[in-house]
Amino acid sequence: MHFQALLCQRVVYLLALILFPLSVGSMGVAAHAADPLPATERDGIRFVDARNVGIEGQGWPAADFATPFDRLPAKAEKTVRPDVWNLSHHSAGLSVRFVADTPAIHARWSLTSPQLAMKHMPATGVSGLDLYARDGQGNWRWVACAAPNAEGQEQAGVVVDGLQPGRREWLLYLPLYNGVSNLEIGVPVSATIGRAAAPLPGREKPIVFYGTSITHGACASRPGMCHTAILQRRYGRPVVNLGFSGNGRMEPEMAELLAEIDAAAFCIDCCPNLDGTATAARTGPLVEILRKSHPQTPIILVEDRRYADGWLVPGKRAHNDANHAALRKAFDDLQAAGVPGLHYLGGDDLLGDDGEGTVDSSHPTDLGFVDHAKAFTKVLDPLVR
Repeated sequence: MHFQALLCQRVVYLLALILFPLSVGSMGVAAHAADPLPATERDGIRFVDARNVGIEGQGWPAADFATPFDRLPAKAEKTVRPDVWNLSHHSAGLSVRFVADTPAIHARWSLTSPQLAMKHMPATGVSGLDLYARDGQGNWRWVACAAPNAEGQEQAGVVVDGLQPGRREWLLYLPLYNGVSNLEIGVPVSATIGRAAAPLPGREKPIVFYGTSITHGACASRPGMCHTAILQRRYGRPVVNLGFSGNGRMEPEMAELLAEIDAAAFCIDCCPNLDGTATAARTGPLVEILRKSHPQTPIILVEDRRYADGWLVPGKRAHNDANHAALRKAFDDLQAAGVPGLHYLGGDDLLGDDGEGTVDSSHPTDLGFVDHAKAFTKVLDPLVR
């Protein structure tokens, strides 16, 4: 009987993978919708703490973090540079999945910085929330973006209302370039809200991205448009975003931290913060550190994206060329040395070929991030689907 029960369970899992290839927990919506969650009521709205719902996108257990919406564990403060540590408080890539049968969704969130926007990146991406829902076919569809108020770190409002009835799974992305100290999700007291199901077996391991301001999310118009978020929805598995603006430098301290994560794949995209000399010197040692803890986990080395105006600015073109040559040589040397599981993503296609994908020749617009995601799928599809 035990064998029959186990066989039946595995058949259900396999059918889920076939019928819902891009779904995370779609079979568990009904089962988890009634999970009781601690809540507070205010003006007819019941708010639940996002920490009780479950934060996704962190590479370490919740207890390891100094504050609940950080991206590096507390111990990292003693090893990484202060700039990296400070940027790790940004909530880039973090999200909350939940199920709800509700006509409206509210949110209250506290930001750690009063800088709500940047000169080349809107407040919706820097400090806003971004909401998706599953449609009837199990695909993630954008629903609403909660823009921060004109001033202040304490934010609150209706994310979306007028929803048609029905229980569905929701995905809420946190700000890309600001930190969050508190997040509450609200529904009318007559509605239901609960935890979403865990990832299906075989999809628990995250794809880990380590990189620069581009990985960090500059300059997406909203959090769900960063390529790491796009790929999270595509593959239906967790994604860990360890992008640090101006500070993705293949440092050994970061490599040691990366090696602690049981990843489905590591994507190393640091060349935009390095020159050819540094790329040549640091690629091999970083891969060596990862390989000590993860002998077979795929490692994708990513070339520097091409500056959009590099075709007309020789200095920028030369910088890209030097980085590409250095990374390719490091990759070839590692392969010649017998290092397994290495993969390579060229930089020429990361921003498309029309020059329209950036705000400043470097940082992607939403279009540029779509191009990034398409380029990454060419390498990731056979590794994690």
